[in-house]
Amino acid sequence: MSISCKVKDCIESASWIRKMFEEGAALRERYGADQVFDFSLGNPTVEPPEEFLAALKKLADNPIPGMHRYMNNAGYDETRAAVAEVVSGACNNPVSAAQVVMTCGAGAALNVVLKTLLNPGDEVIILTPFFVEYKFYIDNQGGIPVTVATDERFQPDLTAIEAAITPKTRAIIINSPNNPTGVIYPQPVLAALGELLTRKEQELKRQITVISDEPYARISFDEEVPHIFPCIKNAVIVTSHSKDLALPGERIGYLVANPAMPDVDLFIQGAIFCNRVLGFVNAPAMMQRLVAGLQHSSVDIEEYRYKRDLLYNKLTELGFEIIRPGGGFYLFPKSPLADDVEFVRLAQKHLILLVPGSGFGAPGYFRIAYCTDNDIIERSLPAWEKLAQEAGLYSA
Repeated sequence: MSISCKVKDCIESASWIRKMFEEGAALRERYGADQVFDFSLGNPTVEPPEEFLAALKKLADNPIPGMHRYMNNAGYDETRAAVAEVVSGACNNPVSAAQVVMTCGAGAALNVVLKTLLNPGDEVIILTPFFVEYKFYIDNQGGIPVTVATDERFQPDLTAIEAAITPKTRAIIINSPNNPTGVIYPQPVLAALGELLTRKEQELKRQITVISDEPYARISFDEEVPHIFPCIKNAVIVTSHSKDLALPGERIGYLVANPAMPDVDLFIQGAIFCNRVLGFVNAPAMMQRLVAGLQHSSVDIEEYRYKRDLLYNKLTELGFEIIRPGGGFYLFPKSPLADDVEFVRLAQKHLILLVPGSGFGAPGYFRIAYCTDNDIIERSLPAWEKLAQEAGLYSA
């Protein structure tokens, strides 16, 4: 065999998102791209803000000598300082550039943090539904994923989390606004989680780090996304500019350690080392130069609000059960059929591409990525009506 058995097994159980995206390509070839309504991939069609394009042109017209060379593995000092300034303001507490490491997106940041923290066999709690790559990232670094269900509104179930903590628990990953549900974890829930973990750390004589995955933190509609640092001392933020600046293909992100974290300097030393030996080496030089001056910029959130409201209102009118998302760009309705995979296959008959909740550890639901063009959403509405009728939700 040309590849390892482990990788072969991973491929066979890999992301439903990519599977649906590939099936969408086949449908577009068969029926035409304008007839297929693809809600499978969280790949925003919103363009970066004008400030980004202006900064890019300015840098291209006025290149900085040596701007394409290697730099400190943690990133440029000025970029780290710009990130630290924004984080300090958000958490109302001083954060320095020394607590920031620039990374190749949030995916790299997650792998760096996990490699820095985990010994072989350490357990990492993830909350269902979860981003599909978490299990692979944990396995990459020798850890064991432990899934814990959220409550009926997709909020963390503290009783269930406490029951899942063992002497091997090393970290817990949280994601707010959440992919795939769009829910935001409120400040009292985060504070209660912090109190729980502090108590368990004292009981087990073992640090438990919260890894807060926050690429959607600036995309919120009706409520503010609480900052993790005031709630949990032993916490690390991992994030990217894929969503807030609409730069997913540029792979630019960072990790930030809470200054109050025990042995924070040692953790950062470890993260810088892991950033290098995992092969990321450092975040892209040009993107670091650009985002340094864009830390207060963002895409127009109202564009996503329009998309959310258009789909949410129509689908609830048709009878779909949905927890209204507070942020991000996903809906996570309950499947009208007991088998969510069967429902997603039914949706394909109407040329609607979705991802089953099973792919996120939450069977019985399905995900809609509404970060696509308004025209596609608007033209899809008659197809949603036909799908709802065939699924038994709606009669014309």
